[in-house]
Amino acid sequence: MRLRVGVVGCGLIAQVKHLPLLRELSDHYELVALCDLSEEVVRSCARRFGVERTFTAWEDLLAEPLDAIWVLTGGSHAPIVTAAAKAGLHAFIEKPLCFSTAEGRELVADVRAAGVHTMVGYMKRYDPAYRRLAEELSRLDDLRLVRVTTLEAPLEPYVAHLPLVTAKLPRGLVEELRADERERLRRAIGDVDEPTRRTYRVVLLDSLVHELNTLRGLLGEPDSLPWAEIHRHGVNLALRFDGVPCTLSWIDLPGLAHYEQEFSFYGAAWRAAITLSSPFLPNVPGRVTLEGGQPGTARAWRQVETVSYEDPFRLELLAFHDMVTRDQEPPTSVEDALRDIELCERIVRRHLGGE
Repeated sequence: MRLRVGVVGCGLIAQVKHLPLLRELSDHYELVALCDLSEEVVRSCARRFGVERTFTAWEDLLAEPLDAIWVLTGGSHAPIVTAAAKAGLHAFIEKPLCFSTAEGRELVADVRAAGVHTMVGYMKRYDPAYRRLAEELSRLDDLRLVRVTTLEAPLEPYVAHLPLVTAKLPRGLVEELRADERERLRRAIGDVDEPTRRTYRVVLLDSLVHELNTLRGLLGEPDSLPWAEIHRHGVNLALRFDGVPCTLSWIDLPGLAHYEQEFSFYGAAWRAAITLSSPFLPNVPGRVTLEGGQPGTARAWRQVETVSYEDPFRLELLAFHDMVTRDQEPPTSVEDALRDIELCERIVRRHLGGE
C-alpha cells in the first residue's frame, strides 16, 4: 500500500534526507504536496522532486486528500500535529516533538483521541549499530558505568556541495515566529537567562534529545539527575539508571569538521560501545566495539564491527510505513518523545539549582 504524503517544512533536513528518501521509496509513498513558508523554497523543491501541489500555509495542505504528513518545520510541532490528528492524518514528526511538557501532554491526548499513528524522528533508534548494541547489552550483566560523549561539529561542510535552496522570510513574519517561540520557551523553563534559554532550545531540544532518547531506549527511564551544568560551549550532566552512574558531555567544536558521538557501557570485565558519525554523511556506518578481559590476567580481546551500511533515516521511513499499514506501535512514539522533553526541562532546573 502506497501512502499519500504531504511534507510541511522544506528546509535542510527535508532537502538532504526526507524528500530524496520519500521519492526513492516510491513503492511505499506517493509524494503529493509540499508546504513551506517560503514560496521560492517550496516551488524549487517541487520542481526538483516532481511534486505538483505546493502551499505556503500548512492549514491548506491539511485539506488535501492525504494519508500522512511529514512535519519538518522549525519551532514547536504541536500545533501542526494536533491539527493533522484532528483531520485524521498520520504524522511523522522530526524532533523535537514540542517545546514543553505542558503542550506535549495536550498533543499526546489529542493524538490518542483521534486514533491516528504518529512517530517521532529519532533515527538513531533505527540504526543497525544501535540495534546490535541493544542486543549485546541484553545478554550482559554487572553494568557499572555509562559514558556518552558528543563532539559537535559544524554541519555546513557536510552539505555545502549539495543543491540546497534557501530564502529569507519577510521581517515581520520572522519576528512573529520568534515571539511565538520565546513565549513557548518561557512556558517551558520560565524567565531564565539568555544563555540558558538558548542552550535549552538549540542544544537540548535540537541535538541532545537524541542522546537522551538513545540512552532511554537502551536502559529505560533514569532514576535521578544528580547534576547538570550548562556552560558556554555545551552541556555536562550526570544520570543514574537503576543505580548505575552515567556521565554525558556535549561539546561544541566549531573549528573541527569531524562530528563524532560515542555511547560506552562498562561491566567488570567487558565494554560495549557504538560510535556514530554525522547523520548528514550518507552511508557511513556506525561502529560497534566489543571488548573483554579476564580479571587477574593480561588476557584481553577487542573487536570492531560494521553491522550495516543501511541509512537509518531510510529504515525509520520504512518503520513508519509498517506502523500505519500493519497497525504497529513504534519505539519512538509521541509518549516516548514527551519523556525526552520532560528530561530536558529537568536538566535546566537542575542547572539552575533546583530539583
